[in-house]
Amino acid sequence: MNIIIIGCGKTGAALAEELNNEGHDITIVDRDEKRVRDLAMSLDVIGVYGNGAILNVQKEAGVDKADLLIACTESDELNMLICLFARKAGDCMTICRIRNVEYENEIDYLQKELGISLVISPEKLTAHEVVRLLHFPSATQIESFSNGKAEMVTVRLNKESPLVGVALRDLHKKFIGSVVIVMIERGQEIIIPSGDDEMRPGDLISFIAHADEAMKFLKKCDPNLRPHRSVFVIGAGRITNYILEERDRMKNPMNFKVFDIREERCTALSERYQDVTFINGSGTDQGLLREENIEGADVMVTVTGIDEQNVMMSMIARENYGTRMITKVNHLEPEDIPDSLDIGSLIAPKMITANEVVRFVRAVEESRDSSITSLYKLADGRAEAQEYEVLEDSWLTDVMLKDLRKKPNLVIGAIIRNGEFLAPSGSDVIRKGDHIVIVTRADNQIRSLSDIAAEA
Repeated sequence: MNIIIIGCGKTGAALAEELNNEGHDITIVDRDEKRVRDLAMSLDVIGVYGNGAILNVQKEAGVDKADLLIACTESDELNMLICLFARKAGDCMTICRIRNVEYENEIDYLQKELGISLVISPEKLTAHEVVRLLHFPSATQIESFSNGKAEMVTVRLNKESPLVGVALRDLHKKFIGSVVIVMIERGQEIIIPSGDDEMRPGDLISFIAHADEAMKFLKKCDPNLRPHRSVFVIGAGRITNYILEERDRMKNPMNFKVFDIREERCTALSERYQDVTFINGSGTDQGLLREENIEGADVMVTVTGIDEQNVMMSMIARENYGTRMITKVNHLEPEDIPDSLDIGSLIAPKMITANEVVRFVRAVEESRDSSITSLYKLADGRAEAQEYEVLEDSWLTDVMLKDLRKKPNLVIGAIIRNGEFLAPSGSDVIRKGDHIVIVTRADNQIRSLSDIAAEA
């Protein structure tokens, strides 16, 4: 596809890199000439210097031949204007980044009136990720399929875990339930496991199960596990607003304390969420944290706009109080932060956003026999979890999975049929209408469900 990206900040640069890696023809546009030049040279893409809301600049970028334009400047209003011009000048699909919570109730109207194909909010997507992590204590990553019918949970095994030394084929002897281990990260090694693989101390294991079964299995991984009750949040920005907005949908009631050095932010959110405690102070103030009983907090979420501050606060809290950490990074690359720092779950808004856009683009391109509905990058992009809806009968329907000739380093981790989760076995078959979750190494380059077939 020919794709134009207007706005080359953190999100725009991440989108350009991911979509370029997918093999698309990318043109980037920004008013910062140095930013355009540096990014264009590093990715070997076309760069255009100028204001993307000017029609002549869009024409120079090739809007008349574009399949998709993505507007992700720092201004919501400018992004909307860019998408409007692109629809009129090029009749291409458009994706618009909108961050201001004031537009939250206007999204459907804006999409209809401006012809926007997809609206993305990095902050809202990030908040969803945080809330999923809060549901599952000790999990380092959570991904959801079919509106929560299946969950993929990643957890690190400690040496006391009863699962250490257990081969996957014997898992049912240790745990009665429907759980599928789909990936093991062991150091830098990515293992798409078979029944012979054993779990070891320090392994990051990813498993798929129904939400209730997932919590039971987590307790099997760590018998000392208990639900989160007390949550400290550092930073009272947009992400925190969306986290608090979702409290009513949380399975376990949680008490929130929010810290921010900006009094006006605390005041604004306190008027909206009157049952939440807001503290006008710094999350780096250890005396203040102890005064507010950081020792009794189950988890601390650091979502300020400064990566280094988030990492530092997480390190201090983990070292001094043993608190579980959820740490936002957006400038730093998660893979560049050593595991030895042990700062818990890392969330990167730019990568969460990139995943959503890549899923949309693949959905537009895919084959007629399936439709991709979820896409998650795993293990720093070295593996992927993908969910497909089976639209038509094909070579892989009504064939027992044990007889299905599929690529190596790929596992079918879940079948969702009529809204019910099934843990696939060799005697199961895929049917039209099913939702299928696969986990695969990224080098398999799966772009549609038909791509899972083994090469002749």
